[in-house]
Amino acid sequence: MASGFFAILDDIAVLLDDVAMMSKVAAKKTAGILGDDLAVNAEKASGFASSREIPVLWAITKGSFLNKLIILPIAFLLSAFLPWAVTIILVLGGIYLAFEGAEKIYEFFFPHAHEKQSFVEDGLTETEILAIEKERVKSAIITDFILSIEIVIIALGTVVEETLATQIMVVSIIAIIATIGVYGIVALIVRMDEAGYKLIKRSKSENSFSKKLGVVLVQALPKVIKSLSIIGTIALILVAGGIFVHNIDFFHHFLPQLPSIVTEFIVGLLVGFASLLVLMGVKKLWQLFKK
Repeated sequence: MASGFFAILDDIAVLLDDVAMMSKVAAKKTAGILGDDLAVNAEKASGFASSREIPVLWAITKGSFLNKLIILPIAFLLSAFLPWAVTIILVLGGIYLAFEGAEKIYEFFFPHAHEKQSFVEDGLTETEILAIEKERVKSAIITDFILSIEIVIIALGTVVEETLATQIMVVSIIAIIATIGVYGIVALIVRMDEAGYKLIKRSKSENSFSKKLGVVLVQALPKVIKSLSIIGTIALILVAGGIFVHNIDFFHHFLPQLPSIVTEFIVGLLVGFASLLVLMGVKKLWQLFKK
């Protein structure tokens, strides 16, 4: 009996060790998309009244957990009964990532006006402000749902050949860490300016360290969000290119003389702009058809 008990403990220890190792690999694979996830959510969680930033972010975080509760069982069922579907979804997700990255680059060089909505505009009633918050939270949760699908599928793709139990543990760990990590960092980012204002207010001297630090924090917030957006765009293209290179034979042998990271970036960029051109063409045809 004792030997059997210790044998079970040994099996559990080996399984947990394998899970830890594969979770590390899966975390590296999904790290790129988390940069975009972080940039998107930092942007969506900012712009509210100071007292509402954390409640809004908490509402989005709860929605993110609910998204993953919906996505994870479906992903595991696909892996168990239709494992080939995981690769297809992975490639489709890669096309979406490449398209999103290319679209951001296109908008950088050919910007078009976006309607800017104020969330702290004077004259709005409390009911109107709460309605705007609700819409913003809903939009953020929908965006999170799309990004969560990509994170889960990419993580699942790293362990698709393992046992179902290992898949469940590894992918669930990645999903939980991604949610806590991303929204924890977002919370720190959106409160940077508030912390800066408090330091400025408490400083007793114009040249004090606390006031200088406060000014830096206030001025850094928009720059941090912009930097995250740039890093996230590059990460999107690299992650997408990596998906194509590792799952499509043609791209696997594409430009073998170049370093893998350069090949992945080029492939991601080519597929991204190809999909962007296709969508723009379809939109123009649709407009002509409507006339």
